[in-house]
Amino acid sequence: MNKITCVIMDWAGTAIDYGCFAPLNAFLRIFEEKKIEISYRQAREPMGLLKIDHIKAILNMPEVKQQFQTLYKRDWNEEDVAEMYQSFEKHLFASLRDFTDPIPGVLETIETLRNRGIKIGSTTGYTQQMMDVVCPEAASKGYTVDNLVTPDSLPAGRPAPYMIYRNMIDLAVPSVDQVVKIGDTIADIREGVNAKVHTLGVIVGSNEMGLTESEFNLLTVEQKDSLMGEVRARMLKAGAHAVLETISELPDYINQLNKEHESL
Repeated sequence: MNKITCVIMDWAGTAIDYGCFAPLNAFLRIFEEKKIEISYRQAREPMGLLKIDHIKAILNMPEVKQQFQTLYKRDWNEEDVAEMYQSFEKHLFASLRDFTDPIPGVLETIETLRNRGIKIGSTTGYTQQMMDVVCPEAASKGYTVDNLVTPDSLPAGRPAPYMIYRNMIDLAVPSVDQVVKIGDTIADIREGVNAKVHTLGVIVGSNEMGLTESEFNLLTVEQKDSLMGEVRARMLKAGAHAVLETISELPDYINQLNKEHESL
């Protein structure tokens, strides 16, 4: 009854776009246009949210809020957010096609899962219009899912559980006990936890790690272990049931879960 029949994947930083750089670059640009300095860490922290909510989350960070007040002699408002979001979309759409390469190990992992009869759903912080660019580009490189749900058609995006539940409806998955959600952001973890599904983080290629593939490969073994330990700790603190080093570990992990279910 509880056998895993569905995996719900995040997109950027989990399945495609190693390091989740497409949205990062756009967020950095729009705050630069506002003459507000934000760090890579600040830009990445809310990653996984609906993008307009991501902008608000950055603006609400105490240091960023203070910068805005000092510069503009007032608090930010919804007009500022709307203007910044419009600029964000412009920058993102200009580069989105360039950030659709599957992360190493993803294509083989998805093929293995499909051969076992597991359905592949997906959730994202991108809108449907953004995914209309991403999906065909990713498909041309071999990556497809059985179902895509975007937050703009639902009451809320992450960390609310609605996208996961919509995937379950669309794919006819009758129980949360049959679902594994995997993602690379804290918002992904919270989405899975709120949906009461088995929730996994993945480190290599993730937004939380925040490196390009070449940058990661240049690290020493000790540096890799230290960085991955930090990412793992953040994801476990957010409520992940487990954190995988790479996506390639997913089939074996699901095998183990199914064995545990059989023994209950």
